[in-house]
Amino acid sequence: MRKRMYAIPAACILFILYFTVFGERGLLRIYHLNREREQIRERFGEINAENDKLKREIEALKTDRRYLESIARKDFGLVRPNETVYQFPSADKQAAGQPRKPAAADNK
Repeated sequence: MRKRMYAIPAACILFILYFTVFGERGLLRIYHLNREREQIRERFGEINAENDKLKREIEALKTDRRYLESIARKDFGLVRPNETVYQFPSADKQAAGQPRKPAAADNK
């Protein structure tokens, strides 16, 4: 009789503790949601910074002629009239274009 008197309230307490920790609104769920919220806030900050950068670039494209010229020169290879362009082969292209010399063999 004494054991049953302690077992029933203990079982009720364990039942309540289980749902307090592991339930749909339990402590573990709250912890995971808080962690996810912090990750979303960090991602929001990154996206917001990227958005500001893109806005500045759009404004520069609309108003800054020097920026447009630099893009035209770099990306499209455009030049001004009467401008001479010198192109030098890069080290990688030179190495790829030259045939390899065979290693000298010692015949003794």
